[in-house]
Formats: sequence, C-alpha cells, structure tokens
Amino acid sequence: MLKSKKLLKLKEINHGFFNKNGGVSKGIYKSLNCGIGSKDNKKNIKKNLRIIKDKICKKSKEIFLVKQIHSNKFIFISEKTKITNRSKKVDAIITDKKNFPIAILTADCVPILIYDNKRKMIAAIHSGWKGAYNGIVKKVLKFMFKKGCVSKNITVAIGPSISRNSYEVQKDFKNKFIKKDRRSLIYFKNSNKKIYFDLPNYVKTQVKLLKIKNIDFLNKDTFIKKNNFFSARQSIKFKHNDYGRNISIIVIN
Repeated sequence: MLKSKKLLKLKEINHGFFNKNGGVSKGIYKSLNCGIGSKDNKKNIKKNLRIIKDKICKKSKEIFLVKQIHSNKFIFISEKTKITNRSKKVDAIITDKKNFPIAILTADCVPILIYDNKRKMIAAIHSGWKGAYNGIVKKVLKFMFKKGCVSKNITVAIGPSISRNSYEVQKDFKNKFIKKDRRSLIYFKNSNKKIYFDLPNYVKTQVKLLKIKNIDFLNKDTFIKKNNFFSARQSIKFKHNDYGRNISIIVIN
C-alpha cells in the first residue's frame, strides 16, 4: 500500500493506494484483487475487500463502490442519501459522511483521492483517458466548490497509473486530443515511430487549472511488473484472459 505524504498529514482522514500485495486471490489475480467485475472467485474478492476495510476503517460495514463505466459522471452521498453498494454507474464518488469509506478500482487508469480539510469532504475518482478527456476531474471539483469547498483547503493525491513511457496510443487517439485543445501536444511523445501519451500529467494539469496547489503526485507506473500493480495492458502483453484491479480508498474518521 502507498500513502500520499500530503494526505497523511491530515489526521481526520485515512486513505491508501493498494497494489497486488496482501490478499487471498490465486493465479493471475494474486493476491489482493478487489475487482468485483473480474472473473476471480467472488468469495476471495469479498475477503480482499474486508482486508482493505479493516486496514482503513474498522467502524464501517463495507467499502462503497460503484460500477465504473469510463464516464465523467459522479455521485454525491450525504447523510440522507439512501443507496446500495455498486448500484450506480459512475466514475467518481463524493461524500461528507463519516466512517463511510469510498473507493475506486483501477488497472492502469488514474486513481485520484481528494480532501477538503475545512469543509470535511472527500472524493475518489477513476480517470481513464475517456474520463480525463471529458473532464471528470473538473466536474467533481466544481461540484465540491458548489458545496462549499475552497481551492486552498483541498489536497489532491494522484495515485499510481500507467506512465507515458508505457502508454502507447494510435494517431487518431492523439488527433482527438489535439483537435479539442492544441496545448495537449505536450502530453504526447514520439519514439521509434510510436506515439505515447502522458495520462497522469494530463490529469494533474486539469487539477492545477482549478488553482489547486496542494497536489501529491505518486509517480509509480502500474505497467512495470516490479511495481507490483494489476495492469490491463500487462495482462494483454502476457495473453491473460482477465486481470485484477487495484483499489484506492479514502474515509473521514
């Protein structure tokens, strides 16, 4: 598990960016697979989620998860919200509930954890390229502003994801981003007749554009095997028929 040094300073929350270590799953899911949508044994996934929950927030019944769809949609959960786990198709969760751990799952996409230490509000975002392109980070943060959060009080931790050196894309992918905003050129590089995209720094810039200065960038490439994260692209490389998911979680104590 990795922790953001900046979020660690804020004692009223707990959080973690988890990799493969510390679970009960076997085979290609070894060992801390939290991907409910994966083909892994469901009992093992539930045990893994319990392991995570007990490390982060023993007081809660379960970790709140959603059905991620690579969108820019989010859900806000207040004390009054009545909702069941994984009943919503969105890619971000915002809440001000105490002892209510929220989490998102990734396997190369960018996990983002957010906290406003005055408003006492947290968010967890799953941002693949589609979510990033369609402004999920901006949508979540602007909603938080409407709810009373302020840029100077917000800390954003950008977790482990696939880095530019590992994220090969096609020309039409690059053109799509450039057509939207020519300044996006800086997130692409050409090497050996291949094109590579810098998704985490693209996301980081979206945060900075909202005048948030307190940003922690956990620069770990999920594609590199020694870093020990589940990776969709790595599973394709090794011709696996599925892959596990890493979990990133945050809770107000």
